[in-house]
Amino acid sequence: MILGISLLALAGLMVTTTSNNAAAGQVTEASTFAQDKLEELRAVPWANIVSGNDERIGSTGIHYGRNWNVTTNGNIKTIAITVNWSDRFNHSISLLSVITQ
Repeated sequence: MILGISLLALAGLMVTTTSNNAAAGQVTEASTFAQDKLEELRAVPWANIVSGNDERIGSTGIHYGRNWNVTTNGNIKTIAITVNWSDRFNHSISLLSVITQ
């Protein structure tokens, strides 16, 4: 009886652990998509760094919406990249960077 109760509790823990691992994988994937866009923007000529958006599909089939907003102040461009996705809940991460001319 005690063993049965212990195994039942352990099964619940395994479900929680699996769910947390999946969520961590999604955050990692979203962060990678944000960093990829930042590196892409750094590689283009200064005048071509402009705002935009697109969609990426992750390895598990989740759709990630990616939006980047570029503001110019003199010879400095501030880039704010936001990646949104949904599973059971809506999620979002943001990356902020500054590029000089």
